Amino acid sequence: MSSTPWAQGRITGTTGGPRLLFGRMYEDWGIELRALPTSGARVLCIASAGDTAAALHRAGHDVTAVDLNPVQLAYAQRRLAGGETVEGSAERLMRLGRGAAAALLPGWREPALRTFLTLDDPAEQVRRWRADLDTPGLRRLMRLALRPSGALAVTVRPSFAAVIPARFDVVLRRRLERAVTGHPNARNPWLWRLLAGTENPRTEPPLAPGVRLAEGDVVDLMERAPRGSYDAVTLSNVLDGPGPAFAHRLRAAVRHAVRPGGVVVLRSFREPGPAGAGWAAQDRSALWGVVRVVRLGVDPAGTDDVRIEPCDI
Repeated sequence: MSSTPWAQGRITGTTGGPRLLFGRMYEDWGIELRALPTSGARVLCIASAGDTAAALHRAGHDVTAVDLNPVQLAYAQRRLAGGETVEGSAERLMRLGRGAAAALLPGWREPALRTFLTLDDPAEQVRRWRADLDTPGLRRLMRLALRPSGALAVTVRPSFAAVIPARFDVVLRRRLERAVTGHPNARNPWLWRLLAGTENPRTEPPLAPGVRLAEGDVVDLMERAPRGSYDAVTLSNVLDGPGPAFAHRLRAAVRHAVRPGGVVVLRSFREPGPAGAGWAAQDRSALWGVVRVVRLGVDPAGTDDVRIEPCDI
């Protein structure tokens, strides 16, 4: 699977073997729960830190979680069995950013940040976001860190840096404001993880020992599966990094492995194309530019049954 940079098990440009990338997941699994039947669906998902797999399993679905990174898969297995949450590479990068914000900006320090995260009124949240957190100081800091010539772009691997929007500082601030405008902070675990690096006290641990785990590439697994094995696949942002050849192979594998009428969920950091943001406009996690929910065999244009193209997401 040299065609995808996820095979390296690293998001930074350092050398060496695979490492733990994600200690938590930053995907609003509420999207999947709304898109799937009430229970009983056969679902294939990316294992990552196990949160989405656990949520789907608790909802009564038959879940298989796959990951190409053996370190990540072993961590997901421990976490689904009740193991503790630890930092991955992504959390370390975010902790550095939060630390810089807290050192320079009063609104990003405790207890001010925690007070913001416990708000339950979106109107008050957006007022406080604009007044106390989205300040000129934050904008300068994010510009230094997140522009193409900034710290993030020279830290992550080129294949991942290529999908970061050109003005990611502006883009991310806009996505954060969308989240605080549309959803109560006090019930948004993804915002707590992103802004504070901690769990919302209301969040259930990802305990779900009944999830099946598989090591390997998700495309290879789908290609080898019997036709129509799954009612749904949720593929995270597997297309962020690989090129068109991988997207073409993924598209064919999805059409083979998912039954007609089944659901495909894809996310991307990219800014939306002509098709728009999709479900990202309703996503609580604040990170994604595009969330696609596609039902196979149900295309309003009548020209295709699933579109999985880098230019589309």
